Amino acid sequence: MHEMTLAEEIILLLEQQAVTQGFTCVKQLWLEIGDLAGVDAEALDFCPETIKLDTLAADARVHIRHQPGQGHCPRCEQTLIVHSRLDACPQCGHYPLQIQGGDAMRVCELEVE
Repeated sequence: MHEMTLAEEIILLLEQQAVTQGFTCVKQLWLEIGDLAGVDAEALDFCPETIKLDTLAADARVHIRHQPGQGHCPRCEQTLIVHSRLDACPQCGHYPLQIQGGDAMRVCELEVE
């Protein structure tokens, strides 16, 4: 399950930022997860509970924002919502679409002390 590894990397990132920015506790954490990122948001939401014990995020509340996939059709110049990397353009049927967003995961906001 790579979500456990992602959760561990988030904790590591928080610990690095705590040193850089001088905070000692994370109260809330907002993650943005793209629908094309290949991340199971439910599994990731569970993982921090198991790995954040005895860390600066031990009591942090995790919020997940979903970002839809975005694609562009080079044939008909349409920008559209994409549900899969395998989607064809619904206007002209062109494949593949150029993915332009919704394929990443990022920490977008923190509430810290």
